[in-house]
Amino acid sequence: MRTKSYRPFFPKASGLFQAGLFLFAGFLALSVADEAKAEFRVCNGTQNLVGVAIGYRAKEGWMTEGWWQVPATTCATLIEGELQSRYYYLYAEDAARGGRWTGDVNMCVAENEFKITGVEDCFARGFQRMGFKEYDTGRQGSWMVQLSDTPGTQESQN
Repeated sequence: MRTKSYRPFFPKASGLFQAGLFLFAGFLALSVADEAKAEFRVCNGTQNLVGVAIGYRAKEGWMTEGWWQVPATTCATLIEGELQSRYYYLYAEDAARGGRWTGDVNMCVAENEFKITGVEDCFARGFQRMGFKEYDTGRQGSWMVQLSDTPGTQESQN
């Protein structure tokens, strides 16, 4: 049996040139990693599947989107990239036990996957209305919400 032989990417490159390439690759990896951190994430600290919807202000007006299915003890990115708004709104349901994470801000949701513009007249437009919890990100570039069975441990930043 013959094994593949290892050949460097630039076999004739000098050691200094190769070191420079590795340094550049490391810098590039760090830059991409920092950029990837800018997001709105939800982490499910429960033992059940959770459905999540998010609300936010966009150029078109108020928007709600859902459903992200977040399995037990995992996280999901709802918004990728630098956050554009200060306030975001979240609604979540425990798929197994029916528990909910809610708030006082009414927004529209649909039974299946959705992206809805506007928060007025939900029922008249064929949607449901749910209470979303407001999160003040303080204009942070990233935000994470931790859903748990224990009240009072529902949010954190970065």
